[in-house]
Amino acid sequence: MGQSNIVVIDELSKSYRRGTQEIPVLIGISLTVGEGEFLALMGPSGSGKTTLLNMIAGIDRPDSGRLIVGGVDIATLGESELSRWRGSNVGFIFQFYNLIPVLDALENVQLPLLLTSLSRSERREHAIAALEAVGLVDRMDHFPSELSGGQQQKVAIARAIVTDPLLIVADEPTGDLDKKSASDVLNLLWQLNEQFEKTIIMVTHDPRAAKKSKRILFLDKGVLADSIKDGF
Repeated sequence: MGQSNIVVIDELSKSYRRGTQEIPVLIGISLTVGEGEFLALMGPSGSGKTTLLNMIAGIDRPDSGRLIVGGVDIATLGESELSRWRGSNVGFIFQFYNLIPVLDALENVQLPLLLTSLSRSERREHAIAALEAVGLVDRMDHFPSELSGGQQQKVAIARAIVTDPLLIVADEPTGDLDKKSASDVLNLLWQLNEQFEKTIIMVTHDPRAAKKSKRILFLDKGVLADSIKDGF
């Protein structure tokens, strides 16, 4: 595997069972994602975008095919190994932020660091740096309910980058935001990619969001489109 590819997927397939029926979700997906790439995955609802993202992030497992992320064949890892791998290699950004309501912004950002060997003061230092990176250090003692949707998503982005992960995965990160907040969040992701060279894979149905990426791929009925479609 070339040094420059963070993700290498080869003939990946996944089906779900519904009663006696087997429903294919992903069919023979092959894909590489280079280091420092910003990839958008688009496609209609039910096309398998989130399933593919979850596999790359080590949340879900394929039925067959190779799935190598950062040189590790994650499809072969046991549950506890996979959990450890996820914790140190993947930063997650979700549509509905997934912040803990009883923790302030700083505490929410520190959460992934609780699994590391960092001291309490080091965790605080890292979390403050991550909040600075997203422009929210002045809100670090605010609870999620005291923040706007856009601010909550920025806290979630700070939480995703605090461990300095190999890969950031974002599932509809602007899906719950107004136009202005969505634009702010997308600019922030673009900045993380451009200035900090973070590798980002984003699932979105929004062409404006996809435009911020460097490459757009389409999934339809579990199959990756042959050509990359640009120019919305």
